[in-house]
Amino acid sequence: MSNISNLAYIHPKAKLGENVTVEPFAFIDENVEIGDGTLIMSGANIRNGARVGKNCRIFPGAVVAGVPQDLKFKGEDTLAIVGDGTTVRECVTINRGTASRGHTTVGSNCLLMAYSHVAHDCVVKDYVILGNATQLAGEVEVDHHAILSGGTLVHQFTRIGAHVMIQGGTRLGKDIPPFIIAGREPVCYSGVNLIGLRRNGYANEKINEIQEIYRMIYQAGFNFTDAVAKIEQGFEETPEMRLIVDFIKGSPRGIVRGYMG
Repeated sequence: MSNISNLAYIHPKAKLGENVTVEPFAFIDENVEIGDGTLIMSGANIRNGARVGKNCRIFPGAVVAGVPQDLKFKGEDTLAIVGDGTTVRECVTINRGTASRGHTTVGSNCLLMAYSHVAHDCVVKDYVILGNATQLAGEVEVDHHAILSGGTLVHQFTRIGAHVMIQGGTRLGKDIPPFIIAGREPVCYSGVNLIGLRRNGYANEKINEIQEIYRMIYQAGFNFTDAVAKIEQGFEETPEMRLIVDFIKGSPRGIVRGYMG
């Protein structure tokens, strides 16, 4: 049975699942769907086009499905989608999509810390953590299990690979390939994300394989094109190798540089 405060505003056409809690002074607009077991706290603002999954927690001051901050937006019918089990902390903003993609997507089991921003048409996959005040510009893609520490600024169209760790306060303008740590100023490759990989069950043998691939990319003296060619010729075809190689080959912005210190 749902627990809906009489002091909350819920549009008659909004669709709420079972066991949803809506605290006083929350706002839920029309064309909104909220899944079973989700908690909408006081002062949260769920706007037209929001699709919130099951067992989410939306904290005070958060705005889900705000109108895009994009001058090309002409009021088209778009969505902001939040997956199951995701926590959206205080004053987080998740904007709707535009005609470009039609939706902004945040995956399941993510943690969006206070004051973080997900702009129009972003794709944030499952188990991603956005640290406090991290800002994603339009059409950024963040793959699963990536962690962007507090105050990270991400340029529009940037791609961030799976199992990446970004140092707090980093400015990203290049793509960040999977499994690595990136930081410093200007941003550069800072090693393989060993702790993150071990926490997620990667065996030492697999981690060693990933390290050898990145030694070829960043430490063997080759440009990225030649390094990728040598990896495809000389390394065993594994899912991790293919993920790294395909990410680099499919990067229109180019990947982050190696450490120049």
